[in-house]
Amino acid sequence: MTHSARRIGRSLALVLPVVLVLSGTLAVSAVPWAGQSDGNQLLAASAADVSTPAKSRAPQDVLRDRLLAELQEKDPGVALTHLQREVENRPSLAGHCVSIARALGRAAVQHYGPARAQAFSRPVCDTAYATGVMRAS
Repeated sequence: MTHSARRIGRSLALVLPVVLVLSGTLAVSAVPWAGQSDGNQLLAASAADVSTPAKSRAPQDVLRDRLLAELQEKDPGVALTHLQREVENRPSLAGHCVSIARALGRAAVQHYGPARAQAFSRPVCDTAYATGVMRAS
């Protein structure tokens, strides 16, 4: 795959979810332009949805998002160190270590470039971080 095609793909991967969310929001929202809709019906429909509890996120998803934010704020080395500590403290996360480390590797390439991202590599979850860097390069 050429560099320009990869760049277009990455741009679409970032922009497309935003476009879909916005278009979906606009599609389901009712705007009484002509004053024909009943405002009470809209309030009743939205109030019914409030009572349903939100789904909780899986611990590995919360950890991945936190580490990806940490990678952006600090550096991949700090995020990898915290990943290792979390897996040691919570063995139930060990099964997700490889996918999280690969996600960190891909994000590091996007943020730092391939050469600099590879410099942060360490043996967390075997070579999963390095694999993520390699696949994103």
